[in-house]
Amino acid sequence: MNCLVIVDVQNDFCPGGALAVPDGDQVVPVINQLVDRFDRVVATQDWHPPEHLSFAANHPGRKPGDVVQLAGLEQVLWPVHCVQGTPGADFHPALERSAIQQVFRKGMDPEIDSYSGFFDNGRRRSTGLEDYLRREGVEEVYICGLATDYCVRWTALDAVRLGFRTWLIEDACRGVELRPGDVAAALDQMRQAGVQLISSPLLLK
Repeated sequence: MNCLVIVDVQNDFCPGGALAVPDGDQVVPVINQLVDRFDRVVATQDWHPPEHLSFAANHPGRKPGDVVQLAGLEQVLWPVHCVQGTPGADFHPALERSAIQQVFRKGMDPEIDSYSGFFDNGRRRSTGLEDYLRREGVEEVYICGLATDYCVRWTALDAVRLGFRTWLIEDACRGVELRPGDVAAALDQMRQAGVQLISSPLLLK
């Protein structure tokens, strides 16, 4: 049994959004072509309260890109994004939502960020994704979405640690690239951890 995990393909991470990933919307048609090739399809969704402490606006004198300590962990500060119930938190309108069987929300605790689709950054709370995959008998996960160097990377690394055979669909992801080389470094880290890279044409044969 396999599962496609669509990570955070939300309006705020696409062009025109509060934290736009360059060319983020270009993953949507690729993902839409893939969804019917998998036994299960799930999505993760950033779902922050407005007072979330990963927002630079909630730290007077700080700006996006600054790094602080949050819940004992190093935290990059971001623009306000994906606030619960706002249009920015919605999935991209062109995403084939009817194929998504379950949505796992993350980042709801204002005290700690949550990049991974499985856990918060301190691995203190689970989103329920692991339990779902185990219950459904999933052994292989294929990860796509936004952004390669943050939420996609953390989700893939956790999937490997949890014992799932893990693939990254490289052309169905885009990165933030806050610093030059971030995406390449993330891909390298995932490879070294045991994530296998693949491109959508190989899955569409």
